Amino acid sequence: MTVTEETEVTLAVGQQKELSAAPAAPGQPPDREMHAILEIGVDSHGGPGLAAMPGPGSGPALAEVLIVDTSRSMLHPDTKLRAAKDATVAAVRMLPEGTAFAVLSGRFDATVVHPGPGREVMAVAGPAERAAAERAVHILDADGGTALGAWLDLARRLLKDQPAPVKHVLLLTDGRNEHDHRSDRPLETVLDACEGRFICDAWGIGDDWDAELLLHITRRLQGRAGAVRSESELTAAYEDLVNGLLGTAVPELRIRLTPTPGTVIRRVTQVVPSEQELPPTAAGSGGRGTEYVTRAWGDEVRHFQVVLTADPTGRELGEDLQLAAVEVVVPEFGRPVRLPGPRPILVRWTDNPLDASRQHPGVRRHELYQQASAAVARAYRAWLRRTDGRAAADHELARALALAEELRDDQLLGALRLIEEGPGTGRVRAGLKDVDWQHLILSSAMTTPPEPAGGPPGHAAPIGSPSPGGAGPDDLIECPECNWLGPADSLYCGGDCGQLLRGSSA
Repeated sequence: MTVTEETEVTLAVGQQKELSAAPAAPGQPPDREMHAILEIGVDSHGGPGLAAMPGPGSGPALAEVLIVDTSRSMLHPDTKLRAAKDATVAAVRMLPEGTAFAVLSGRFDATVVHPGPGREVMAVAGPAERAAAERAVHILDADGGTALGAWLDLARRLLKDQPAPVKHVLLLTDGRNEHDHRSDRPLETVLDACEGRFICDAWGIGDDWDAELLLHITRRLQGRAGAVRSESELTAAYEDLVNGLLGTAVPELRIRLTPTPGTVIRRVTQVVPSEQELPPTAAGSGGRGTEYVTRAWGDEVRHFQVVLTADPTGRELGEDLQLAAVEVVVPEFGRPVRLPGPRPILVRWTDNPLDASRQHPGVRRHELYQQASAAVARAYRAWLRRTDGRAAADHELARALALAEELRDDQLLGALRLIEEGPGTGRVRAGLKDVDWQHLILSSAMTTPPEPAGGPPGHAAPIGSPSPGGAGPDDLIECPECNWLGPADSLYCGGDCGQLLRGSSA
């Protein structure tokens, strides 16, 4: 592929359209919730990633900050610190020429290891800078405590003026955020300042890291949490992660929702490959609607759940009405991208309780994952009570196993069976350590898409599959008033005039 060839973005909307039009109970709001699943894919057709091959006239696509935990606990055992050094050096060696990078040491505060203490600047990858960074990393020692807010705040300051479209932080820790209170930049304040500025992947090493803390950081900063069971696995994990960054095909992708009059957007949440609630932002370039920003796409498919509310009062029964239009927007970044047309999220008001009770398989699947994750959390809390919590821990583990079976998620099943006493027992095995639960909590936070068409019985076909007799996904309708083009199913114009496009009443 040459840099003039197109990266393709696809969009499909999956939903169960029927909602009850029955009057709300006294004291209850009249609005009803519509849940839809957006399936968005990026395909570069085998082309090189942005960071691996910047386009003509463009600067480096990646700016990277590597944070190494050098608190005193990294010396117990010291294999953790040695593994952290080796993995960091391996990551630096992989950075393409011209990439802005820095290595930080994290203790009670954070310091720049390379390009040098006291300098809040970044190095530029090349043979001499890589070699200098390697030397600086290899002489690192460990002392002090853990204050993750200070570490991330220094990374924020280093990255704030970098022009690279992909800004990334890789944070490694073996502990918990025990000394955050000593910092004048506590973690929550720092996360507020960092959100939307860069992506952060957070990794645990050793036996005393906190899965919920890593997940909290990565959900706020649109990254992924991970951990290694053995220190010797860290270098390979870092190499896989950097390879993924180098394969970035689209640095930023925005989901734009334009609701019709009377529709309210309640939330948009990424649900595959992990759960992340997306904050809303105003549409760019004077566009209507609300946008939700996602970052650093390789060749992959992600799923998002959209929740809208609308009032059925005075609406026609049995007719497809549009609640919102969905578009994908990709800001200019020097590569051509072929985008899909807008898609509608629809509602069909019904007085049939059976129709209104149906649920789209993608929505149901996300609910099952939430239930499985909650069961794991309850099992862990019960296990912490030791003797008096054993029965409750067994019960919740059995519940999580049953949910993983229903989801047909082999990864989650495998993680749960590492906790189970023996196949089919549904009991927590003896001799577990706390870190075994932390690995399970991370595993239960990862989600997989449903089986494709032709898969096992009971699983959904791809959500973009057209309904028999329905309009194709690329059919459009034009507004006679303002010439807006939108999905053929649109009831209202998505342009400035907002006029009714079809039907005699709304």
